[in-house]
Amino acid sequence: MIEDYDVLVHSAIRMVVDGKIIYIDPFSLEKNYNDADYICITHAHYDHYSPEDIEKVKKDDSIILITEDLYVNVLKLGFKENRIVIVEPEKKYNVEGLLIETVSAYNVDKQFHPKENGWVGYIFKCTTSRVYVTGDTDVTPEALKVHCDLIFVPVGGTYTMDYGEAARLVNTIKPTIAVPIHYGKIVGSSEDAKNFKCLLNSNIICEIKM
Repeated sequence: MIEDYDVLVHSAIRMVVDGKIIYIDPFSLEKNYNDADYICITHAHYDHYSPEDIEKVKKDDSIILITEDLYVNVLKLGFKENRIVIVEPEKKYNVEGLLIETVSAYNVDKQFHPKENGWVGYIFKCTTSRVYVTGDTDVTPEALKVHCDLIFVPVGGTYTMDYGEAARLVNTIKPTIAVPIHYGKIVGSSEDAKNFKCLLNSNIICEIKM
């Protein structure tokens, strides 16, 4: 089950799932945590793969999940080969008991996140729910097929879907809870999160964490 979740900054998420502490895309953190059981990186852009922030969350036995283009980088950070998991889009993984599915994350009308890069979003399969962290993406056929109970979705526009597009995705796949991310630091503002909330179907709970 999901015991806790929060958006720390931008797209940096901290979750506690079935007793395990998971960070997704740690970035611009104000303090050291050093308690990560798992660190999941969606792609190589600096606001998602931040070596200095990975140092703030990792501990000696943390497992890091990355796309192949980051493999050499994380070796240089001191991760041992047996603590590195390379992921590809549209795959399923069991990482020491943590069940994960990956979803392609890419732009359909922009050039910032090409599909051929193989970048990802993550679905975390908990004992009682499915949590979808989309990564930097537009509304794609892959995203529209996802079944989840909780979604973390970008709303800031420019590099990803904007709040209107994000609301269309969420209203289509119908999670119980939606959390807007990817605003307030690089692009977008709290107004984007509020506008996103206003566009959601009434039966979907919007939790604004920033």
